[in-house]
Amino acid sequence: MLTNTRLRTRSALVAVTLAASLLVLPACSSSSKNAGSTVTGVGVAAGATPTGSADRVKLAKTKFVANASLAAGAAYQWLYKPFKAGTFKKGANGRTFALVKGGLAGAFTYNRLKAALNDAKGDPTLSKATDALSSAVDSIKGLPSKIKGGNATDADFNQVQSVVDGVKKAGSQNGLNVTDKVPSSSQLTQMVTS
Repeated sequence: MLTNTRLRTRSALVAVTLAASLLVLPACSSSSKNAGSTVTGVGVAAGATPTGSADRVKLAKTKFVANASLAAGAAYQWLYKPFKAGTFKKGANGRTFALVKGGLAGAFTYNRLKAALNDAKGDPTLSKATDALSSAVDSIKGLPSKIKGGNATDADFNQVQSVVDGVKKAGSQNGLNVTDKVPSSSQLTQMVTS
């Protein structure tokens, strides 16, 4: 019979393994639902301005708002709130679940912010407003592994919030209302494609 500690450890290991597989499997997929509707970076200048109508993203502003809102909602619900509540700290009640969910939310937030910036390339005005945010979004790429490892610091969580606030500000400067839209669990695990 397993002791209570061993049972928790085994459960945590299973949860982390499952979460890791959910992050890896979508990336291994060889098919794409919207292969022709996104900008891939090929043929896009370093300034991220569209070079022609073929490079424009259909409904760029709408897709930008949708992706940025999902990123903001995931960051707030599963990163910022548990961080402020102390759920990520050692010995906290529900820490293992929060770490797994936080790792998924960190990867989801990064994925959706990258998609939002990609969508912004389809609108010349929005593209100029979001150019400076690309390196900021790239700076949070390692957050999911830090969260899952329990090594994320206050600065890491503040950085995510700063990046999300920057994307919201870029949207509002262009007349777009980016609000926190908490993604469903299935969206969080499937890494919604743009």
